[in-house]
Amino acid sequence: MSRENVELVRSLQPAPDIDLVALFRDEVAAAGVLAVLEPFLHEDFVASGEGIQSAQRPGLAGLRAGWADWLEPWESYRTEIEDVIDAGDDVVVLVRDYGRRPGMTAEISIRAAALWTVRDGRIARAIFSTDRAGMLAFVGLTQ
Repeated sequence: MSRENVELVRSLQPAPDIDLVALFRDEVAAAGVLAVLEPFLHEDFVASGEGIQSAQRPGLAGLRAGWADWLEPWESYRTEIEDVIDAGDDVVVLVRDYGRRPGMTAEISIRAAALWTVRDGRIARAIFSTDRAGMLAFVGLTQ
């Protein structure tokens, strides 16, 4: 089943040219993305930002609120997948994020990771973190 999990998670990742700030700040666009995601999320879905120990936010509203909080200081923000790692029911996505704050002309980059847990063929949990090593260790892997 883990190959299917990897394919599911990969299919839900944004394209590298998508500006997540513009996407999540636009009510219509954000609602459209969430409507597309909804059938792929488990009824008990929770999202956590900045690591395993952070507060869990339930459902689609929690996912959007978490992204809105993270993106608040950014003028633009995009993400590129570097690797997708099969960890059984978990899938770790290693990314390089690029962001630009107001008044900046150049983007800065952030190496980050996301842990997606699949249960019953749907996403039950998403954890986002800038601590790649911690995320990998959480699922029993090393960098």
